[in-house]
Amino acid sequence: MSKSKVTPEEALAFHMEPTPGKFEITATVPMTTQRDLSLAYSPGVAVPCEAIAANPELAYDYTNKGNLVAVISNGTAVLGLGNLGALGSKPVMEGKAVLFKRFADVNSIDIELDTEDPDAFCNAVKLMGPTFGGINLEDIKAPECFIIEQRLKEEMDIPVFHDDQHGTAVICAAGLINALHISGKKIEDVKIVLNGAGAAGIACIELLKSMGARRDNCIMCDTKGVVYQGRSEGMNQWKSAHAVKTELRSLKEAMVGADVFLGVSVKGAVTPEMVESMGDNPVIFAMANPDPEITPEEAHDVRMDAIVATGRSDYPNQVNNVLGFPYLFRGALDIHARAINDEMKIACAHALAALAREDVPDEVALAYGKNLSFGRDYIIPTPFDPRLIYRIPPAVARAGMDTGAARRPIIDMDAYELSLKSRMDPTASILTGINARARAAQARMIFAEGDDPRVLRAAVMYQRSGFGTALVVGRADDVKTKLEAAGLGDAARELEIVNAANTTHLDGYKTHLYERLQRRGFDGADVHRLAARDRHVFSALMLAHGHGDGLVTGATRKSAHILDRINHVFDADANSKAAGITALVHKGRIVFIADTLVNEWPDEENLADIAEQAATVARNMGLEPRVAFVSFSTFGYPVSERSEKMHQAPLVLDRRGVNFEYEGEMTVDVALNPKAQQAYPFSRLTGPANILVVPARHSASISVKLMQEMGGATVIGPILAGVGGSIQICSSNSTANDILNMAVLAACKVG
Repeated sequence: MSKSKVTPEEALAFHMEPTPGKFEITATVPMTTQRDLSLAYSPGVAVPCEAIAANPELAYDYTNKGNLVAVISNGTAVLGLGNLGALGSKPVMEGKAVLFKRFADVNSIDIELDTEDPDAFCNAVKLMGPTFGGINLEDIKAPECFIIEQRLKEEMDIPVFHDDQHGTAVICAAGLINALHISGKKIEDVKIVLNGAGAAGIACIELLKSMGARRDNCIMCDTKGVVYQGRSEGMNQWKSAHAVKTELRSLKEAMVGADVFLGVSVKGAVTPEMVESMGDNPVIFAMANPDPEITPEEAHDVRMDAIVATGRSDYPNQVNNVLGFPYLFRGALDIHARAINDEMKIACAHALAALAREDVPDEVALAYGKNLSFGRDYIIPTPFDPRLIYRIPPAVARAGMDTGAARRPIIDMDAYELSLKSRMDPTASILTGINARARAAQARMIFAEGDDPRVLRAAVMYQRSGFGTALVVGRADDVKTKLEAAGLGDAARELEIVNAANTTHLDGYKTHLYERLQRRGFDGADVHRLAARDRHVFSALMLAHGHGDGLVTGATRKSAHILDRINHVFDADANSKAAGITALVHKGRIVFIADTLVNEWPDEENLADIAEQAATVARNMGLEPRVAFVSFSTFGYPVSERSEKMHQAPLVLDRRGVNFEYEGEMTVDVALNPKAQQAYPFSRLTGPANILVVPARHSASISVKLMQEMGGATVIGPILAGVGGSIQICSSNSTANDILNMAVLAACKVG
C-alpha cells in the first residue's frame, strides 16, 4: 500500500464532522419506558450495588468494568511531537480508544491528566482503579514512564500496560522469532544491537532477554554511543541495567558482525556501510517513525540477504502496535487478570509469529491486492487478518491462567474462541479491505461533475489518499476557482482536468456513440451535443474507450437522469442485466438489497439476473453470498399472485446452475433470523441471508430508507452492477466523503 497524504484540512474535518471527536457512549439496555428507567437507575440499581459491596468480584458481572480500559496520558511525549500537554494529547488518546474497540471490541475511555508529577499522576490513576478492568498508559516521556508504570503495577490489582514500551516490544519479538526462523539462527546465539535507549528500546531488549537472548550478546546504544559498564555520561538506572563489559564505543563498531539490529531512534542512524558489516542473513528492524533508521531499499542495495522490517505501512513487515495491545487486553480482561506479565506478552508474540507462518486467508489477500505467504517479506501478520481476534487473546489468556494472573479462568477454551469469532464487527475489515484494494489498483478515476465543490474535494481526497489518479471533467478555470474557494487551491495542479475542448478523442467518441444511437432516433447533431456538452455521456465515453478505469457521478442530478445518459454508452436499463445493489451496514452486519436502481417491476428472469449481480458484488466485497427472494409470504403461504414470481425466481436459478446459496420465497424475518429458519429444515440457506432480492424497486427503496432513518443503518450505494464498466452513481445529497467512498468502490470494480 502506498503512503497516504493527509492534509491539515482533511484531518481537522475528520475530527469535527459529523460531531466533534471520534466516539460516543451508547446504552446497551433499553431506556424507553418508565420500567426501564426504574431498573437502570433507582430503585432497581440498588440491588447490584449491594451485591457488589458484599462481593467486589461481582462488579465484573453487573457493570462494564470487565470490558473497560482507561487510556491515560499526561501528553509529555505525544507521538513524535514532544510535550504537547494533557489537552494536546486528547485526539491521540481518543484514537487509541477507537482502536481498542475496532480491533478487539474493548470499550475504552481516554483520560488526560494535567500533571508532570509522577506522584500526582499515580495517585490519580490509582483512585480511578475501581472503574476499569485495565489501564493503558500512553505518550508519557522517559524516565517518568518507567517510574509510573512500575509503581502502578505494584499498587493496583488490574493490568497496567505502557503501550509505547511493551506494545512495540511484543510485535518486535514476534517478527524476530520468524526472522531468526528463516535465517536458521537461535535467539540465545545471536548478537543483537539496539539503537535507542528510550522506553520502547529498553522494553524490547528486556523482553528478548526474557525469551532467551543472552545478556553479553545484547549491545545497547544511544546518542552517546554504546552503553557500557563504567560509562557515566547520559546514564540512568534503566540504561545501567543493560550496560555490558565491552571495548565497543560506537554504533558503527557495534554493528560489525551483528546478527540483529533493532532501531527505535532516528532517521538515517544506520548507514549502508554498517549494514554491510553485519553477519550473514542480517535482521534489521528499523522502527523509527515516520522515517526508518535505514530504508529497505538502502539495506537491500548492500545486503540482499537482509530481512528488513520498519514501522511503516508502505513497506513489508510493518511493526505495528495495533497487532498487540487490543488482543493483549482482550485476553487479560476475559480472565479478569490482575496484571499483564511477561509470560502473557511472550505468548502474544509466539501466537503472532505462528499466525504469520500459516496460509493467509483469501480475504486478506483480496484486501491487499496480492498473495501473502510466509517469507522474508512477510514475517508479521497484517493488522486486518480476521484470525487475530480469535488466535491471540486465547494464547494470552492461557498464559495468564498458567501463571496465576487470572481471577476467573476460562473453562471451555473452544467456546471462548467461538465467542471471539462472533464478537467482532466483520464489516470493518471488509470496508478497510476495499480501501486497501483500491490503493493497490491505482485506478484512473473519472469524476464527471467537476463543477461541484463536493466532487472536487472528493477528487482531491482520492488522489491524496493514494488511491490513484483523479480525472476531473470540467473547465480548468472553473475548477481552479472552486478549489480555491474550498481552500484547496494548491490541488489545481495535481488534478488532471479533462473536457471535450481539450481531448483529442472527441471524434472517436462521436463515431462510437452514433453507431449505438443511430437507430434510436438520434442524428449527427444530437450525438455531437451529447458527446461534447453532456458531461455524463462524455465521461461514460471516456470509460468505454479505456481513457479511465472507473467513473463516479450523480452528485448533481437525479439517478434516473444519470442512468438514462449512461445507457447511451453502456447497456444500463431494464432490458439489460444491469442492477443496483445497496449495502446496509448495521450492528456488525452487511445486508444487500436489490434492485434499488434499475428494474421497476422485474419478472422472475430479471430477479434471477439481479440475484446473480448481487452475488458478484457480495463476493467482490469479500462475502460469500446467501440470497433470499423475499416477499410477504413464505414457501407458498399465504397464496398470492403478487408473490408468485418470487417463488419462480429460485427455479430459474436452479436451471442456470449458479454457484451460490439461494432460497425463496420467504419473509424477511425468515431470511435473516436463524431461529425462524429452523421451522423450515428443507431450506437451502446455511445461515442468515446477506442478500435480499425484493419484488420491485419501490419496495427496495422503502426498505433502504426505512432502515436508514429508523434503524440508523449506514447505506452504501446503490452499487451499479452488470453494465460492462465500473460506474458508480452517488445520490444528489452525497457529501464529499460519500462520493469518495463510491469512487473507491468503482476502483475496486465491485460491480
